[in-house]
Amino acid sequence: MRLGIDFGTTRTVVAAVDRGNYPVVEFCGPDGETRDWFPPLLAAGGNRRLYGWDAWQAQQDEAFTVVRSIKRFLQDAGPNTQVEIGAQRLPLLTLLVEMMDALRRALLEASSLSLSPGEPLEAMLGVPANANSNQRFLTTEAFRLAGFQVMGLLNEPSAASIEYGHRQRGSGRSKFRDRMLVYDLGGGTFDVSLVEVGERSHAVVASEGIPTLGGDDFDHLLAELALDEAGFSDAVREGLSQGEWFRLHEECREKKESLHPNTRRLAIDLERVRPRWPQVSVPVATFYEHCLPMVEETLHAVEDLLESQGLHGPESLEMLYVTGGGSELPLVTRRLREQFGRRVQRSVYTRSATAIGLAIQADAEAGYVLRDRFMRHFGVWREGDGGRTMLFDPLFAKGTELPGPGEPPLSTERAYRPVHNIGHFRYLECSHLDAQGRPSGDLMMWDDILFPFDPRLANGAPVQPTAVEQHPVPCFGEAVERYSCDAAGVVTVSIANRTHRYERRYRLGRWSVKDAPLVPGKRGRRPARKA
Repeated sequence: MRLGIDFGTTRTVVAAVDRGNYPVVEFCGPDGETRDWFPPLLAAGGNRRLYGWDAWQAQQDEAFTVVRSIKRFLQDAGPNTQVEIGAQRLPLLTLLVEMMDALRRALLEASSLSLSPGEPLEAMLGVPANANSNQRFLTTEAFRLAGFQVMGLLNEPSAASIEYGHRQRGSGRSKFRDRMLVYDLGGGTFDVSLVEVGERSHAVVASEGIPTLGGDDFDHLLAELALDEAGFSDAVREGLSQGEWFRLHEECREKKESLHPNTRRLAIDLERVRPRWPQVSVPVATFYEHCLPMVEETLHAVEDLLESQGLHGPESLEMLYVTGGGSELPLVTRRLREQFGRRVQRSVYTRSATAIGLAIQADAEAGYVLRDRFMRHFGVWREGDGGRTMLFDPLFAKGTELPGPGEPPLSTERAYRPVHNIGHFRYLECSHLDAQGRPSGDLMMWDDILFPFDPRLANGAPVQPTAVEQHPVPCFGEAVERYSCDAAGVVTVSIANRTHRYERRYRLGRWSVKDAPLVPGKRGRRPARKA
């Protein structure tokens, strides 16, 4: 089963590939209700950790600490970042893997998917356009370790533009716009991206974002206004338990999502928060007055993006495509249309456009092969800065022509002195590199292979990722990686420990295929020391 997964700040939305259709997956919640999203929540209490709908229920249990918006942590996180939750301290990657495992189990056991026993889940994942290398690495690694077969990553604005293009074709309107602005206001973050759209290409040219602004902030504002209307003091607010805050925000979210342009007042039932509390009425005009500065922040980001690209005024755009759950607030559309007029087009699927676009891309990737030239940069993740940063090492650059029939294969190699007992190689393609050489476009995952640099592991049982150890200095001899690519676009790698004379060969594809066991190697020239 191929899926498009939009791992959101406040909601994770999944769309499936079903014979040319891309339905949004529904989940059965603990209250028996079905919802078209999965909560990316973590709840920790004592030595227990709960995720998803289990964490949703635990928000009203004072014994648990609930972590919301875990996606926001990824912006400043690295592979070894630790997270403290109450008495627990764990690697962020561990928490992400457990959360994605909860999502996988929900898809298998409590969703609208029809799956055959043992059927794999192949996923195309979305990431913010301005996500850094660590964010991209952590996202792919978490889903992979949780049991998903990760096909690749796509920038969320690109995915939304793919959804738009597919819908246009389905309606008989096949005209493609050369340039569109995707305005994505989600539950916890805001992104705006300039996307160049073609018949088969969707590339993010530039992007701006506000990682701490989204629909959740509108909910919190409405909650504060409701408490003001009830006349509650700061002491009363400080005395609200975590469960009571959760119920208050849920009440405000539901009332906010029921808004339409003609709504004049919002009735907030505070008895849902605590027995015998009153119902209060908040004027919509007052609510909008408090939300307006945040909406204006998003418009400033739009202006900054346009100016950075030498574009001035609404006339420089063909279309502004609006998506994201936070954009459903009528005030948002009103202000956008005041500034950009008829160029504003709101997605029919504001909350699920990204997931649908990802599913369409997953469907398009079926049977993907390299032909004639590398259409993306092909390379491997490597550690930098003592393991705190993941770097992309491009082995074959985008645009490199493949050899013709009968011509020698392309080749390149890397030589160094490893500091790990086991090499963990994660191969990928990306559509673009930024000025610092970091992957900035969509990513397509290839292989995940392990090679024993420690000769004591070379003839034993297959090595495991959990056995990887880093040493302070190189101590396993000299290593070399040799890559070749033939006329059919097939990439192979030979990884050798020169000092101890053994190597393994792999044919790289969507998932690794070992061509041969350990074979004798030859001593070569002394490699340069790895920086």
